[in-house]
Order: sequence, then C-alpha cells, then structure tokens
Amino acid sequence: MSKAKLILYSLPLLAFLVLGYFFLKALNSDPSLLPSTRIDQKIPAFTLPALANAQRMLSEQDVKGPLLLNVWATWCPSCKVEHPVLNELAKNGIRIVGLNYKDVREAALKYLEYTGNPYQYSIYDEAGDLGLDLGVYGAPETYLVDAEGVIRYRHVGVVTPDNWRELLWPKWQEMGGKGP
Repeated sequence: MSKAKLILYSLPLLAFLVLGYFFLKALNSDPSLLPSTRIDQKIPAFTLPALANAQRMLSEQDVKGPLLLNVWATWCPSCKVEHPVLNELAKNGIRIVGLNYKDVREAALKYLEYTGNPYQYSIYDEAGDLGLDLGVYGAPETYLVDAEGVIRYRHVGVVTPDNWRELLWPKWQEMGGKGP
C-alpha cells in the first residue's frame, strides 16, 4: 500500500477520534456554568425607564446592593417557574431589582399585578441593550450585586429553593447581604 493511500484511508479514523474527543469533553461539562466577563465589575452604564413609570429614568447608580438583579420577561416560561420563589425571598427581606428584558410593558405590568411583584422596581429594557451589555444569554438570569454596584455572581436559570439555600444564600451573605 502506498503512503498516499495509507494517509487517505487514515483520515476517517482521525476525524472519528477528533469528534470523539470533543464529544467526551462536552459530556463532562456543565452547560449551566456559563462564564461571565462581568464578575467583579460594576454594572455597565445605562439610562433606561422604570417598568411601572416610563417617566422615571434609572441608571447604574440605582443598582447598588446588596441586591439580586433578576432578568425576567413574560414570554419566558422558566421565569414563571421561579416567580413564586422570588416573591417568597422578597417577603423575607431579600432586595430584588428586576430587569424586564425584551418584553411588552403592558403584559409585564399585568403579569406582576396578577402574580405578585417581588421587585423593588423593574428596569424596562425593551430593546435588550442592558441585557446585551451584561452578557445575558436569556431569561431568567440573576446577578448578585454588592453595595458598590459590583457584580459578584451570576446565576443562569431558575432560582429554586434548593439553589438559593445551597448556592446563592452563602454568596449573598459573603457580599454583606442580610436576611431572615
């Protein structure tokens, strides 16, 4: 067998091995652990209206914690799953600011009216500009923000009682957050 034929017949095996390597690597990774370049950085500069009052303009100066900055929308089914948990956290003294992401104002206001409003206020990010600056992949996402307006942690996905207790609560306390 010539050297050229040997190389030609080896290519499928080589391609299979490369694909197998990437497949095994993907199996051992956690897709919910999305890195964020914003950790340990201040909330990006913005000026956007409040959801409940379009005349009230909010900026990064209004997002100083300790607080949870929760990215949510009415079109997001997972946001509806986590909403009762956020309501309970707010009742227990956890300060939460909403970032209403690429939503319709009237639908968002009606949703909060019927399901309860855990947010001290919500920033209305109709175009998704602040979400883009934060590196939001989709809703829901929750950022832990300290008293200086610095993002200390990013949680991708639904906030549940379990991940609040086991993951978010210790990080909340580390950054000076108080609670029940």
